[in-house]
Amino acid sequence: MTIPPAAGPPAPLFGAADIRRLAAEVDIRPTKTLGQNFVIDGNTIRRIVVAANLGADETVLEVGPGLGSLTLGLLDAAERVVAVEIDPVLAGKLPGTIAQWRPERAAALDVVLKDALRVTELPHQPTALVANLPYNVAVPVVLNLLERFPSLRHGLVMVQDEVADRLAAPPGSKTYGVPSVKAAWYSSMSKAGVIGMNVFWPAPKIASGLVRFTRREPPATTATREQVFAVIDAAFAQRRKTLRAALAGWAGSPVLAEQALRTAGVDPTARGEVLDIGAFARIAEARAVAADAPATN
Repeated sequence: MTIPPAAGPPAPLFGAADIRRLAAEVDIRPTKTLGQNFVIDGNTIRRIVVAANLGADETVLEVGPGLGSLTLGLLDAAERVVAVEIDPVLAGKLPGTIAQWRPERAAALDVVLKDALRVTELPHQPTALVANLPYNVAVPVVLNLLERFPSLRHGLVMVQDEVADRLAAPPGSKTYGVPSVKAAWYSSMSKAGVIGMNVFWPAPKIASGLVRFTRREPPATTATREQVFAVIDAAFAQRRKTLRAALAGWAGSPVLAEQALRTAGVDPTARGEVLDIGAFARIAEARAVAADAPATN
């Protein structure tokens, strides 16, 4: 059952003093290893929650909740939050913090002590992903969760600004690459804003970007996701080479690469950065069909 928001002023969110006090209570010092940068500005949390466009009946997956800055905002907007946290100290602290700050919503939080790159099941099926992701693992985390949990229909992630540009880049742009194409297999992505450095503790050295996504069906193809992703990896491993040359190792020879490209309706002299996800799927399918065809004398 969804709990309607209370009338009156918005519920309090953490400020800088609250975050530092909570961190001191468990002797936590943010580490670069885990990419920990805690949001210390309530207005930024509200901005993220509004941009996520959550329904009141949704189950939100949050990765890396840390001390709970964003978790509070998500519990105010959605029916349930499933928080995946890799740090056992932070995972142990979070339920008590929520019970103190949002006692009426404490039962709506599930904390999962797990690496988001390895999580395979959750206590509830999430419908949205909203997270402040560690910069060093942002792309693989997003791709893993979209693959593992097809119930995720939409979301908003905060990542390093240049990573946001890559995820949302269209074909032909300077930042278009492997993250852009692989993300497009699962969803449409767009940049939803930039977050400054001074709203974090510790302050990162670069701005953060918000990326909004909406799930869509992969391109219609007989090729598997693994086969399509193998083409993508090969095409961008040597960005300056033509596809005929870049895909030679993947296909078995430059001749076989050209055959697959022409069958897929792709110019062999083109480069990977101009192709959309549909084109990569056609290339993978063409090569798979040719490889399965019986040999002729």
